[in-house]
Amino acid sequence: MTEKAVAVRVAGRVQGVSFRAWTQAEAEALGLDGWVRNAADGSVEAHLQGPADAVEAMLRRLREGPSAARVTHVLTETAEPVSGLGGFTVRG
Repeated sequence: MTEKAVAVRVAGRVQGVSFRAWTQAEAEALGLDGWVRNAADGSVEAHLQGPADAVEAMLRRLREGPSAARVTHVLTETAEPVSGLGGFTVRG
C-alpha cells in the first residue's frame, strides 16, 4: 500500500462553519493521520497522511466541505510524512 502525505490549504467560507470538526471526522473515517487548523488569513490548513487512495478521497471531500462551507479552492503540495501522529487532531 502506497503511503502519501500532503499539505493542504482550503480557501473560501471555511472558518466558523465547523470545517475543522468536519475535516477531523472525515479524515478519521478514512483512517488518515494528520491535523487541521484555522490560518490567520481565513483559510484552513491541514496535513493529511495515510494510504494514497484515502488521501485522494479526502482531497475530493475537502473540495466540497461541510454543508455550511463554501470552498473556493484547495491548494495541495507534497509533504514529508510525520512520524508518530497517531490519529487526526484539530489544532488552534
